[in-house]
Amino acid sequence: MTGFLIRRFLQMLLVLFLVTLFTLLLVRLLPGGPVRALVGPRATAAQIAYYNRLYGFDQPIYIQYAKWVWQFMQGNFGYSVKLNQSVASLIANRLPKTIILVLLSTVVSLLLGIPLGIYQAVKRYTVGDYVLTGISFLGYATPVFFFSLLLIQWFAIDIHLFPPFGPQGNTVLQVLSQPRALVLPVIADAFVLYALWSRFMRSSVMDNLVLDYVRTARAKGASERRVLWGHIFRNSLIAIVTLLGLSLPTLVAGTVFVEVVFNYPGMGLAFVQAAANVDYQVLLGITVVTAVATIVGNLLADITYAVLDPRVRYS
Repeated sequence: MTGFLIRRFLQMLLVLFLVTLFTLLLVRLLPGGPVRALVGPRATAAQIAYYNRLYGFDQPIYIQYAKWVWQFMQGNFGYSVKLNQSVASLIANRLPKTIILVLLSTVVSLLLGIPLGIYQAVKRYTVGDYVLTGISFLGYATPVFFFSLLLIQWFAIDIHLFPPFGPQGNTVLQVLSQPRALVLPVIADAFVLYALWSRFMRSSVMDNLVLDYVRTARAKGASERRVLWGHIFRNSLIAIVTLLGLSLPTLVAGTVFVEVVFNYPGMGLAFVQAAANVDYQVLLGITVVTAVATIVGNLLADITYAVLDPRVRYS
């Protein structure tokens, strides 16, 4: 396991290097460069040259990259001139809110997707299985932003059950103090995830039902409940754990749409606003933080995979 962790750590460093370098190069491809985006289209050539020297954009790209990485390692994510705020403080304020939304959506989708996926596998090819399969296909096919708009129309405008916007506030406690405003964003984000977990859980349980260890357990006199929950359930979770790690980019992408539609003050909304304002410092900071979270999530998924499946050993 130690050797595996060392290899994965080195792979993380390589991926981070490629992500940060590619992101920095993309920012340099902005029309007129990052300085033009900062000072506006009416800036003179002399002003652009001055700010290029001031921010070091006239230096070779490898020097710019090295300085940028060194700042990141010191916790300096840059400064947003347009927001008059450091990027680190912006991320510190917005990231916990996005984590709350992602965690709640993931927990709700797992609590629904896993048992319903097991039910579909046990009652396969029945009416209930077909109905739940149709709902899952709707989850796959429906864009997150469109489903979010439908929820607002149905539950906020038509029957006035929930507010049409997410919880507002500068702190996590203020967000959590508005549970009714959290309902629709969580449902919108969890719907697609539910479709994912239920389909994979159904397939995984069906695969395990025909394996030799299940027949052996039944031959020993184990009840169907014990076979299902004591043997099949744990082995079937392996696919879900692996999928959780690999689906982190999908989780983040879906959360962006949900935050924009419901005006939820998280990282996704901050990223879209930064893109609209061409605030490259905020774009760089959020991109790197998201990349780190995705890489760490994949590593945790690999470790949990080994814990759940005793046959897996990383040498």
